[in-house]
Amino acid sequence: MPSALPDGEPMPVDGALPPHALAGAAGRPLGFYLHVPYCATRCGYCDFNTYTASELRGTGGVLASRDNYADTLVEEIRLARKVLGDDPRQVRTVFVGGGTPTLLPADDLVRMLGAVREEFGLADDAEITTEANPESVDPAYLAELRAGGFNRVSFGMQSARRHVLKVLDRTHTPGRPEACVAEARAAGFEHVNLDLIYGTPGESDDDWRASLDAAIGAGPDHVSAYALIVEEGTQLARRIRRGEVPMTDDDVHADRYLIADEVLAGAGYEWYEVSNWAGSESGRCLHNELYWRGADWWGAGPGAHSHVGGVRWWNVKHPGAYAAALAEGRSPGAGREVLPGEDRRVERVLLELRLREGCPLDLLRPQGLAASRRALEDGLLEPGPYEAGRAVLTLRGRLLADAVVRDLVD
Repeated sequence: MPSALPDGEPMPVDGALPPHALAGAAGRPLGFYLHVPYCATRCGYCDFNTYTASELRGTGGVLASRDNYADTLVEEIRLARKVLGDDPRQVRTVFVGGGTPTLLPADDLVRMLGAVREEFGLADDAEITTEANPESVDPAYLAELRAGGFNRVSFGMQSARRHVLKVLDRTHTPGRPEACVAEARAAGFEHVNLDLIYGTPGESDDDWRASLDAAIGAGPDHVSAYALIVEEGTQLARRIRRGEVPMTDDDVHADRYLIADEVLAGAGYEWYEVSNWAGSESGRCLHNELYWRGADWWGAGPGAHSHVGGVRWWNVKHPGAYAAALAEGRSPGAGREVLPGEDRRVERVLLELRLREGCPLDLLRPQGLAASRRALEDGLLEPGPYEAGRAVLTLRGRLLADAVVRDLVD
């Protein structure tokens, strides 16, 4: 969740949505994202809307405290019920992210999930995920989450090499994420993800292969691998600017991506989104697929973004301001935008092209369709799916995904 919020029109005080946003809602999946904005320390590359204890001190008083955060977030879930009215949908996915959600007591996360269940109901096959830092959980904590209804957990591993973790300012011990996978399995979690980052300054190809091998050896059914993005304003950006660590270039990122796809495919993981691999269809992250397919989700928490029926809105960033709004009976929304049809078409191309199933060619305008034929000739799109009416990226196309998308949305 980026730290900057977009511009937009004012949010109604009660959070009400335009009537058209709920038209046809029964035919669209509904998910919830629950944001926990607290971290024990700030990682050097992080640009998310998160806060350490020292960063919050004196900026929001008791309202910004994590001690009563779960109660505050539950109030927004109740607000969501009022705004969505008699919407009959049960919730298909819940994703608790951060920050570090597992800095809160497990009971708090279970209580937040319980509010979603109480207000909306959960589908029988609902996917319920929380992110976790490896050092923030133990077997008892994971067992409490599992007993409370969570069935998927995502651990931030990033790297298996100590010197790479140091550059990223990650505080966990190498080997701890792999142990967490075993502990989660023992607690009864059906689905476990490990997040990796490639392209950290000072990382070698051998370092990256070691991280992939360690992740695979732990036995998760899902692996995410993201290229490091150096965000302006972060500690890592300042270190690079001062010449303390080198900047990794795009060619290195491309090489690391190819290594990831080769190693993960060789271990039985199949890509289903440019940066995500699953060991089976059931291992795919359904919540993220809601985003990629333009479904409906309510994002609760400071800075969280939501989307329902072509209306997108975002909450105020600071935990104190967020809590104050809810305490006063106001929506914590900072602004919103109603997406016109063309914007929704463009977003579908942007997001669906990243998926293994690709995007329908009938989403493309004449200029974009001509660009898709050139991409096919250049080996960036798969011939078989193209003949069936879908644009699906080849491996080379995945390396150039951003450029392909730019051409196809014209």
